[in-house]
Amino acid sequence: MRRVVRQSKFRHVFGQAVKNDQCYDDIRVSRVTWDSSFCAVNPRFVAIIIEASGGGAFLVLPLHKTGRIDKSYPTVCGHTGPVLDIDWCPHNDQVIASGSEDCTVMVWQIPENGLTLSLTEPVVILEGHSKRVGIVAWHPTARNVLLSAGCDNAIIIWNVGTGEALINLDDMHSDMIYNVSWNRNGSLICTASKDKKVRVIDPRKQEIVAEKEKAHEGARPMRAIFLADGNVFTTGFSRMSERQLALWNPKNMQEPIALHEMDTSNGVLLPFYDPDTSIIYLCGKGDSSIRYFEITDESPYVHYLNTFSSKEPQRGMGYMPKRGLDVNKCEIARFFKLHERKCEPIIMTVPRKSDLFQDDLYPDTAGPEAALEAEEWFEGKNADPILISLKHGYIPGKNRDLKVVKKNILDSKPTANKKCDLISVPKKTTDMASVQNEAKLDEILKEIKSIKDTICNQDERISKLEQQMAKIAA
Repeated sequence: MRRVVRQSKFRHVFGQAVKNDQCYDDIRVSRVTWDSSFCAVNPRFVAIIIEASGGGAFLVLPLHKTGRIDKSYPTVCGHTGPVLDIDWCPHNDQVIASGSEDCTVMVWQIPENGLTLSLTEPVVILEGHSKRVGIVAWHPTARNVLLSAGCDNAIIIWNVGTGEALINLDDMHSDMIYNVSWNRNGSLICTASKDKKVRVIDPRKQEIVAEKEKAHEGARPMRAIFLADGNVFTTGFSRMSERQLALWNPKNMQEPIALHEMDTSNGVLLPFYDPDTSIIYLCGKGDSSIRYFEITDESPYVHYLNTFSSKEPQRGMGYMPKRGLDVNKCEIARFFKLHERKCEPIIMTVPRKSDLFQDDLYPDTAGPEAALEAEEWFEGKNADPILISLKHGYIPGKNRDLKVVKKNILDSKPTANKKCDLISVPKKTTDMASVQNEAKLDEILKEIKSIKDTICNQDERISKLEQQMAKIAA
């Protein structure tokens, strides 16, 4: 006899918005017309792109700082144009990258307990794009490797540790790049573009491994992401403007493994993927719902699970990495939904009666330790993420500060051909110790300066309060 209902432990996953006092209120979420998620989350902080006069800014709030956010709360505000995309470093919970309309990428180090003063000085500014930078994405397993993509149709891969652009893919896309996604070990990237093509690219060999023309025939933006098994999942629009999702095998892109039509809304579907449970959550910009699907090896391959619905439309969405979830409550995903004036966490839970650790829901997941150094990856090495167990909950360790060691450009010989197979990598110099000492000294001086600034601010505040007291007493 044929089973009517497919067996799945995720069939009863349900979403629940937190109570009002656990939301982040009075935030002026950015109104810039760009289809990124506007929000990035990790186990320590939530970062939100906000409206800013005369430049671009984003908020970085410690997760526990819920409630009303004061208008004078410090921001990260070094860009001279609106910020379009932000991404937390997967290997350091205090480092965040931002791309902006001012054509630059900036990498920031957030103090351990959050901001007390606005941050205007990034650790490093990465300049190389000739038009606005709409996409930033850290490498999943190599330390300090960052990808950026701009409206100049170029993708640049940076070694943030030296501040250099080591790979420039500027002739692969003939039109605007909608999104870029790394695969599980960071050896390939896939892109969706305005020319309706989905491409799979080997960035170090600088070649297109696979591509599909008209992956979705509609004119509106597409998205493409890698799954853990190497397949590519896309969202887009049909010729009749119906929203679609599709699953592709990069080894044979002629026909999709699966293609589903959903509805006729015009919001771009942002996919969020959990490689541990093979669940994809689709959040449409302007929708008020999150749909979720399970990807399996059996037909129809993409199985609809359920929909979380609410009243308010979403302006953007942040997605917590697995190590930031509460395993005691069987929480399998947490979203940070952006409204016009607030950010509302939404918790996805699998109902279980037992209080014991559910190891079938929490297989070992990618931890914060980098599997490779940047130089090793640029030399051609690959490595899967280093996994950690969530059995006893995740306790964040101490993050080391991001150090940028600028090379002396005069020492490096110019390469004869830009498109060499492997990119020349900066070798470790003998005076590494003196460089480290200098960096340490810089760090101490910065800390002293920051403490002095704080003391000055407090002095001013004290004198103002004293004046107020004097007036009242008089």
